[in-house]
Amino acid sequence: MKISEEIKSKNAKIGVIGLGYVGLPLAMEFAHKASVVGFDINEDNLAMMRAGKDPCRELDDEVFVNADILFTSSLEDLREANFYIVAVPTPIDEHNMPDLKPLLSATESVGRCLKPGDYVVYESTVYPGCTEEDCVPLLEKLSGLKAGVDFKFGYSPERINPGEKVHTLPNTKKIVSGCDAEALEQVAAVYEMVVNPGVFRAQSVKVAEAAKIIENTQRDVNIALMNELSIIFGRMGINTYDVLAAAGTKWNFLPFYPGLVGGHCIGVDPYYLVYKAAELKYHTQLISAGRFVNDSMGGYIGKKVVKQILSYGKPILNARILVMGMTFKENVADIRNSKVIDIINEFKDYGVTVDVVDPYADPKQVEKFYHIKLSEQPQGQYDAIVVAVAHEVYGKLTEDYFLPYSSADGILVDVKGLYRNKIHKLHYWSL
Repeated sequence: MKISEEIKSKNAKIGVIGLGYVGLPLAMEFAHKASVVGFDINEDNLAMMRAGKDPCRELDDEVFVNADILFTSSLEDLREANFYIVAVPTPIDEHNMPDLKPLLSATESVGRCLKPGDYVVYESTVYPGCTEEDCVPLLEKLSGLKAGVDFKFGYSPERINPGEKVHTLPNTKKIVSGCDAEALEQVAAVYEMVVNPGVFRAQSVKVAEAAKIIENTQRDVNIALMNELSIIFGRMGINTYDVLAAAGTKWNFLPFYPGLVGGHCIGVDPYYLVYKAAELKYHTQLISAGRFVNDSMGGYIGKKVVKQILSYGKPILNARILVMGMTFKENVADIRNSKVIDIINEFKDYGVTVDVVDPYADPKQVEKFYHIKLSEQPQGQYDAIVVAVAHEVYGKLTEDYFLPYSSADGILVDVKGLYRNKIHKLHYWSL
């Protein structure tokens, strides 16, 4: 019997390695159609999942009801699986180089569990060739099995968008690939169990890897263009969002906007492609330039705010600034690679006192990763209020909310243009 049929009849199990923003939603979708082993090394998070709670605060509690899933950190439990899906993070290090340690560690775990007839599918975002050149040889070494003969492998890039309530896993077409024709069809059949629009069969594993990496690289380059335009328009004294609203009336104008580019996808994935290109003796021009522009925006915003404060005759040393939003994007709890920290650090370099609030971020995580103590609410008056993240709750605020917290000649800095044409009493600045 084929592996997909074994899974559907629950005679074989799916193992999901890495239960974060990507792995947990995937595991829970499968757990309502098949038997699943959910593997992670974070015991605190596992305890929450066993109690029916999503540590990432993306899934409702009801998702955990009647789900056929075992949450575990035991390799003995993981060995019961036959179809392994690796969904661990693929970050970059302090030098913007790919950090494959989580991926290779997960691969080692799978390699120690692998049996003849098993499948291994990677979802983690990587540069083209990583699955076959870095991961599969490690699987073969640890298992003593031969890829394509004793076990099959494939790649199906994740398309999870944190905070997204429309384009969710079941509603979004998924790319699949396999090491051969049989693997491709079996991988497709398994994912079709939970993906309603069906799957796209890529020609090869490398094609699937490349498709994922350019999805985010394309967005990164386009956002970089908008950020560069915002710097130019700022010097002209015109608002970028006003310009985009006008240009957007043309049918083929693409809707990209300026802002901070952080998180674990757009702000990271292009560096994997830059790395691979350099390995192939090609120095990327446009991609690297886009990364430079986007990585510089936090510092740019910080300097602009400082100049605004000085322009109203206020001393910058010991000025007070409120930053609203610490997560990497709106309506999520994820603080990984948040570029808001670049704005905050710029302020601190000038001796500014900074308070930070965020209704989504975990205060313990923020203090652990960024050494910042979140405030429960604003305290006193501020020389500038920076709305750095477009949380839905912030979008509903009016100017009257900000007035009591603003000192004389107070500035409202609206990074995402939430309050464009709505602020009349405070000084206003946005990209």
